Amino acid sequence: MGESTRQSRADKKAARSEEKRKAIFGYGMFDWAKSAFETSVVSAILPAWFAYLFLEANGVSVNFTDSFALTADTAWAIATMASALLVAAVSPALGIIADRKTIKILALKCFTWLGSGATVLLAIGAILPINIAWMFILITFFFANIGLNASSVFYNAVLPFMGDDDELDEISNLAFAYGYLGGGILLLIHLVMVMTLSGSWVIPFTLASSGMWWFGFAWYTFAHIPEPEVENEMEWNGFISATKLALSELYLTSKEIKKFKVLFIYMFAYFLFIDGINSVTALAGVFGSAVLGIPIATLMIVILLVQFVAAPAAIGFTRLAEITSAKTALTIACVGWCVVIILGVGFAPLMPVDVDEFDAVITSEDGVNYQMTNEEENIGDLMIEGNITALEIEGILSTFDDSRFSVIVVDKIGTNDGKSVIGIDNPANIGDESGDGWAVYLRDNLWHPLGLGVNIQFLMLGLLSGLLLGGSQGLARSLFSKIIPETRSTEFFGFFGFFGKVAAFIGPFLYAFVGGFYGSRAGLISIALLIVAGTLVLRWVDVEEGIRVAKEEDVRNRIA
Repeated sequence: MGESTRQSRADKKAARSEEKRKAIFGYGMFDWAKSAFETSVVSAILPAWFAYLFLEANGVSVNFTDSFALTADTAWAIATMASALLVAAVSPALGIIADRKTIKILALKCFTWLGSGATVLLAIGAILPINIAWMFILITFFFANIGLNASSVFYNAVLPFMGDDDELDEISNLAFAYGYLGGGILLLIHLVMVMTLSGSWVIPFTLASSGMWWFGFAWYTFAHIPEPEVENEMEWNGFISATKLALSELYLTSKEIKKFKVLFIYMFAYFLFIDGINSVTALAGVFGSAVLGIPIATLMIVILLVQFVAAPAAIGFTRLAEITSAKTALTIACVGWCVVIILGVGFAPLMPVDVDEFDAVITSEDGVNYQMTNEEENIGDLMIEGNITALEIEGILSTFDDSRFSVIVVDKIGTNDGKSVIGIDNPANIGDESGDGWAVYLRDNLWHPLGLGVNIQFLMLGLLSGLLLGGSQGLARSLFSKIIPETRSTEFFGFFGFFGKVAAFIGPFLYAFVGGFYGSRAGLISIALLIVAGTLVLRWVDVEEGIRVAKEEDVRNRIA
């Protein structure tokens, strides 16, 4: 069976024309291009920079009520939620218009320009006052995320035209593999810059270069993917008229649930499980920075690990789908994501013990005069320059009580007993929020006995996420493309985008809502429940029946 599968795959590749190979490569290059935004900006650099600016401007949180507090990670979740909701509202209608007019590639270009342009503008935040910078970044990220989400609707809608049904799993996962490699290569460059260069220009430059990378490589896609032909193209009478037509057809499509039963069951399952997966990838960076205290360099290393693990893993899931089925392979990936989230909820920094584990150290050679040094660069006003007397020590320690930093006093004899403070908002100071119990348990019984600090824990998360990410995203898209009519691809990918974007709204909303009331770890638990529900609904999807209905619809539409 394995030999015949390999021979079949070789025959397919040999049969492809040079033009088709360039088109497939061009399709993958858009993933290569936009992944710069998804990795360097969304996952690695911008969340940590935004969290730093937010903390400097507002402290740990802004209290709106006695029970709800806006933190850096919940503010980030709200911006992600709002941009996804806007795209979700218009994507089905835009999809129907794109099915009636030859504008798929044109729309892909326009939203790429919006997303990449807004990404370049993020760099302006570096020259603004800090109390304005975090708000400017949040607004600019909102528009950049609109560009990403909307361009993805039209990019996905091109997939059914890239090959036959039995080629779509491979093409979809191959495109995701290109994306992971492209995003990983640029992130590696950015990581080297952050770790070797100094100056306030480095972070803004990495953000601006991500936008230029997206804009530049996307041109290869535009040059080599032809605009898919539209049969019976509608007459253009203006956008308002086209929108009215799209909305009327959208209403008619919504009444076809019975005819496309398998398709709508799958979309509901997709709505649930992709919500959890995308929410984890969108919020992991800010969760790591704001909740776990992961430094930006470590965060970038983890995201880099995800990219280079996800690329071969995506191809591996293609092989798994060939051996079993796309549905089975996707189910395995979803179950794996539940395990990843449960493990992530249990991540916890170890309590500092050794001197070099504290953010600040107060030392003395004579027991009378003291000096403060800092391991944490962003310690701010808590840093004391010059000599410190023994009488001033207690007052300095008390200022650390209400902070997110830790400090220890050391003299020439050794560490003074009781002379250390771990601030109430320090990432290691956990146990007072919902979900913290699991993290405290793992820290006491697993992380601390094994000596696994939070950076190693987060690296484990990156490794596991990379193994699952490519397969889950690629198979979800290819499976959908098999059970939709090719003649209505953008319309249904508009629905696909609608469900995906509403899901992208629901996930961050749940995280922000639950996290605001019960803590960030409880917010992650709510996301895991969505993946469990989606995996259960996926069991009811009859893929073969969905393919049969889609082909019958194509025959009817072409005859008409």
